[in-house]
Amino acid sequence: MTDPTAEFFEELGRLGHQPLLEKVKSAMRFDIVDGKRTDHWLLTVDKGDVAVSHENAAADCVVRADKELFDGIASGEVNAFAAVLRGALAVEGDPALLVLFQRLLPSPPPARKRQHSAGQRRKK
Repeated sequence: MTDPTAEFFEELGRLGHQPLLEKVKSAMRFDIVDGKRTDHWLLTVDKGDVAVSHENAAADCVVRADKELFDGIASGEVNAFAAVLRGALAVEGDPALLVLFQRLLPSPPPARKRQHSAGQRRKK
């Protein structure tokens, strides 16, 4: 079984430099809660150079999320900022970093064509 969260952060760590973050120098920690266990992912950005570790260190922004929710975010199925607005994703520190972080998230999957039931007609 794949782990979208782990795959996302590991891939991010392999990418190295991200031009979209060339003006950023900060650290974000993601506390991913799975039952009684909490995994920590520390994302540090130094003028576009991205590094990822499992450190439970101080950060400019700390994001706390349930594992299932963050799997959806990491796979592009859930919008991180919308999750904050719903209260499903907790953010401490600088929320502007979450907006910048969204640039690194995968795009949502392509929308499926809406199926109409037998009783519905399309408006023309």
